[in-house]
Amino acid sequence: MNHLIVILIAQLFAISSFGQEGVWKVTEGDVRFVSDAPLERIEASTKEVNGVMVISSKKFAFSISNLTFKGFNSPLQQQHFYENYMETHKFSTSTFVGRIVEEVDLSEAGTYEIRAKGKLNIHGVSRERIIKVTITSDGESFRAESYFTVLLEEHDIEIPKIVHQKISEEIEIRVDVVFNPGE
Repeated sequence: MNHLIVILIAQLFAISSFGQEGVWKVTEGDVRFVSDAPLERIEASTKEVNGVMVISSKKFAFSISNLTFKGFNSPLQQQHFYENYMETHKFSTSTFVGRIVEEVDLSEAGTYEIRAKGKLNIHGVSRERIIKVTITSDGESFRAESYFTVLLEEHDIEIPKIVHQKISEEIEIRVDVVFNPGE
């Protein structure tokens, strides 16, 4: 997973001039998704979240290996997620790269409602998104929490007719990550 952090930092180099800016890293993370369809509810999560942020420029990058999601209703359901829907043999990671829209000083303790604007890439398809995020800072680290939905068709993920009542076309995503200063 450390190679993903190197890739994320390289992406940030491409979108920002670093100078002496502080790079903060995700030290704890939890990403969950829920498909709540008429005949079945599917939930899975991963704690293997990689992320970095340059505080002064408010630019960030996140990456998740799609093979790290666990907690499905059955091993077969997990296999279908990996092979048929996410096609992890072709699209091993999902990413979100962008910046915080609002002016915010995360070195000040407090809770902030902000928007993160960037490119969300799932299943090899990037979409511009603005996602609401709640940031809670204690002045030394901060937690970012978000809830948003993803339409499968926007990322070219097809649902076969035979399972259409078991997989929702709109997936709920919950993100909870903690950032600390990088080394």
